[in-house]
Amino acid sequence: MTENIVFLDRETIAPEIVVRRPAFEHGWREYGKTVADQAVERAQEATIIIDNKVPLRAETLERLPKLRMIAMAATGTDCVDLGYCAKRGIVVSNIRNYARSTVPEHAFALILALKRNLIGYRRDVVAGEWQRQNQFCIFTHPISELSGGTLGIIGEGSIGQSVADLGKAFGMRVLFAAHKGKTGLGPLYTPFDTVIETSDVITLHCPLLPETRDTIAMPEFQRMKRTAIVVNTARGGLVNEKDLATALRQGLIAGAGFDVTVPPEPPAPDSPLMQLLDLPNFILTPHVAWASREAQQALADQLIDNIEAFVAGRPNNVVEGGF
Repeated sequence: MTENIVFLDRETIAPEIVVRRPAFEHGWREYGKTVADQAVERAQEATIIIDNKVPLRAETLERLPKLRMIAMAATGTDCVDLGYCAKRGIVVSNIRNYARSTVPEHAFALILALKRNLIGYRRDVVAGEWQRQNQFCIFTHPISELSGGTLGIIGEGSIGQSVADLGKAFGMRVLFAAHKGKTGLGPLYTPFDTVIETSDVITLHCPLLPETRDTIAMPEFQRMKRTAIVVNTARGGLVNEKDLATALRQGLIAGAGFDVTVPPEPPAPDSPLMQLLDLPNFILTPHVAWASREAQQALADQLIDNIEAFVAGRPNNVVEGGF
């Protein structure tokens, strides 16, 4: 049979990235963006959907009778009803292990910028403060080193492991946090509360699940060092944004760097994180930690590999509950 492939949101991959066509007979249609209520019309004849962020819930999927596969152009599958796919035999594949360099590098870019107060010092230079103080350097913001500090990592997957390697290269003591509220996970893990209370940098690299939502909220901020910084390049919702805003405004922590927000992304102008942009010790980037050219090309190549494997009868990177 001829597969009919529909890419719902091609603009979620940069235009310079090559998305090759599969090496089998197929039809191909792609859209730059698709909103939820356009999905049924656009994918009516699809046997394979490529999706990144378009919601594919049961009420949509039940109106796509020809659909056999959803090829996610991402690791996360929270926009897909995996339970419905499992019941109907729709294979869901995702992208894996493509961001082991780009996300840790971005996390450390945020960490370094915050620990050395680069945003604050740049603002001072632009505002003429250096000239006003009339000496070779100024001391308007504290600077602290990574070496000798403690790096607390929440999430022990491949990205978390790569972050640990970078932390060790900077001379940091690395702690992997045990799952919040759980004990007895073995010697590789440090109790969650200990990580919260002793870390100089806390960085999140875990999925957003019901049990991980608000992993860090006011009780955690109140127990952190006042000199600690929090970095989230994983998923919005892991950190309670309103509590983060309070913690930063009250000086409970020294800074925060985020690459993700609670959906929708982009966030509304009055959302908690957008309201923090006046602070020199808060950095928000537009969900680009994953988006190096190298990582995007690896993602695009693996995406088509997944589709070709499915059509060949050897599906790989199948998401549990999605088959």
